This record gives sequence, structure tokens and C-alpha cells, in this order.
Amino acid sequence: MAVLNERQEKIFKELMDRYPALKAVGGDILEVYGILEKCYERGGRLLIAGNGGSCADAEHIVGELMKGFVKHRNLEAELQDKLRAEDEENGARLAECLQRGLPAIALNGHPGLSTAFANDVDADMVYAQQVCGYGEEGDVFLGISTSGNAKNIDYAVTVAKAKGMKVIGLTGKDGGKLARRAHAAVVAPEQETFKIQEMHLPIYHVLCLLLEERFFGEEKS
Repeated sequence: MAVLNERQEKIFKELMDRYPALKAVGGDILEVYGILEKCYERGGRLLIAGNGGSCADAEHIVGELMKGFVKHRNLEAELQDKLRAEDEENGARLAECLQRGLPAIALNGHPGLSTAFANDVDADMVYAQQVCGYGEEGDVFLGISTSGNAKNIDYAVTVAKAKGMKVIGLTGKDGGKLARRAHAAVVAPEQETFKIQEMHLPIYHVLCLLLEERFFGEEKS
């Protein structure tokens, strides 16, 4: 399980205080965080997929990881200098505005590829195809499924594991196949879909906050 620093401990404690129901899965949240931390330490990327509301959650997570969440995440000084040298007119503005990100891709965001593969091959394998194309050993696949039994997520899990990726899950009810097959999973302690989704948001928010603190902790808020 990951070891949190003092600032991360404060972030995690606040989650437990605000959402007491999540105390039952606190250890699972930290296990998932540990996998993500190691992925990014090694220069990997996160691939995320879900359906319906979980699809929207996948996009939401990317938005928190690929730019500043509660911190600005200034670019490295060397890159800022290179931007200014490359473009005298716009380089300084780019150096000021661009931010460091943690690489994450929502697999629903490629309609040309998705519709082509769905039409030509099999709609249930669209996410699996993208994991096959994007994923590398050391990357992480995050499947989000309130039941844990979405077929297209399960296909993607198979490909991810075959490629040597770690698999993590956000699910609910009894966890379904996703919780059983994932290397680590957080099973929201709810049974109804909308209530599971309500629990997923604070879970992935705290994961993003912990990651930002770990990799950009010295940046100004």
C-alpha cells in the first residue's frame, strides 16, 4: 500500500471525514493510488473507459490529470526557455500558460476510430482495440462500471492484462467481474447506479488530488 506524505494524509483524512461511508473502502482507494503513483513514476500513462455516466467520469478524470487541478503546475524552466527561443512572438505566452500534465486518455473520445471499428468489426471491442493500440507494459487501464460487468470493459481488461498493464476498477454492488479481475478495485458501498456514481466522484477526485500533491506538491496553489 502507498505511503502518504503529511499533505497527502490531510487530503485523505478530509475525504474520510466528508464521506464516512467510504471508510470501508479506504484501504482499496490507497491501493489503487499506489498503482497509479508507480505508473507515473515510471513515465507511464493511464487509459480510462466507461459507459454512460461512467464515460463522463472518464473524461472528468482526464481533465483533472492533464492540467492543474488545485495547483498551477508550471512548466519546467528548461522547456519554458525553449518555447521562448522557438517562437519570439508566442513562446513567452505559451511558457506562461501551459502546464505539466499526468498523461491520461479517455477512450471514448475518438469517434472516428470508434465508429469505424464498431461498424467494421465489433462495437463491444472498441475499448479493447484502443487499449491494444495505445497501451504498453507499465501503463494502467482504469475501467469504470457501476455493475462491474460491462462487456466492453471486460474485453479491454483482457487486452490490458495480456499486454502487461495494471488494471484498476471503479465499480459498485458486488464488484462484478471487474473487481475480480482487476489488480485493485474500489467497490463503492452502494447498490443503485446513481448512488454508486455519486460515490465514484469523490473517490477519483481524491486520487487526482493525491497524485497532484505527489508530483507537483511544491507548486503554488
